[in-house]
Amino acid sequence: MTAIEQHDLAEVTLVARGIATAVAPEEGLTDVQAELLQAIALALTGCEVDYHTLEPLGPEGLADVLAPRPLEYRQRIVHHMVLGELVLRPIPVVVAHRVAKYAEALGIKDDFVRVARRYAQGAYGLAWMDLERSGFVEHVQDADGAVVERHHAGSALQVPVDPELEARWQAFAELPPDTLGFQVWDMYDSRAFELPGSPGGPDPHLAQHDFVHVLADYGTNLRGEVEVFALIGRTDPEAKGFAWLATLIGLFETGVISSSGFFDRDVRDPVIQAPGMHVRLADGIRRGKAIAERGAGDLFEFPYHDHAARPVDEVREIMGLPPKSEAALAAGSAPLRSYEGMSENQRRVVAERRGDVR
Repeated sequence: MTAIEQHDLAEVTLVARGIATAVAPEEGLTDVQAELLQAIALALTGCEVDYHTLEPLGPEGLADVLAPRPLEYRQRIVHHMVLGELVLRPIPVVVAHRVAKYAEALGIKDDFVRVARRYAQGAYGLAWMDLERSGFVEHVQDADGAVVERHHAGSALQVPVDPELEARWQAFAELPPDTLGFQVWDMYDSRAFELPGSPGGPDPHLAQHDFVHVLADYGTNLRGEVEVFALIGRTDPEAKGFAWLATLIGLFETGVISSSGFFDRDVRDPVIQAPGMHVRLADGIRRGKAIAERGAGDLFEFPYHDHAARPVDEVREIMGLPPKSEAALAAGSAPLRSYEGMSENQRRVVAERRGDVR
């Protein structure tokens, strides 16, 4: 085959056929799957594809289509398949095995394909072991409990107290209001979150993602977290970045991730199935791709503290972070400082501090 255009509609449709065939249950794609995969395709390529009307395309056919593409590109396609699996409750074993066949045909050996198979088989402890192999667990090995609720609800994480780190974060309060440092400090202060380094504060590595909340203007409730980790996961050039998004979706949509004291709760409130979330997640992936193209790398390793005294808009420009799409805004992507972007507990705290009567 000759070189492929970046957003060639024919290729996008062929890839969509392969993805849809790989992840469809026996009764056909669910509406949630079709909406999510269609939103991702549109956000990344600009091409409209109706996933409910696609003809099947087997593993070998998809492999032929993607033969000119590099390994990283083919791995991203497999990750989209995994996302299509993870929103199924439960994941059918036949779907998990079929996705594994597609991954093999594309030359991809990926831990997340195995993770989805473990979920389908009910082998959650083995799924955690696969996440460990992906490099995900080493990022959060000091964290205790569920990232979202424990960190953003302000409850204690079992991490060492570090007065110097706390002082560094507290110093952000003295910066001008339009700076990255002040705005991340204000997010913590307004929601009564403990600062990194303080007693009860979050793991310093995990706290890095709070700069992304400010820069990307995403809320701190569960839906905002999905948007943040969709962006972070797509920005990371390594496969481990996808683990953040895959793990959150696995937790929220299947309620089955458990082990090793990291995610130790059974969460069954469907987040991805909420109205508009497929568009919001896809837009996070789009924005992460734009940052990746500027070479920012793993956003957990980005030197936010070096840029803390810069205006937020200037740091966005440095990173190459585009604004939210009109579609994501219309779908309900909430700003960081809006009540819609907060959990119920966070709303109460912020309302008290603002003096609002609610």
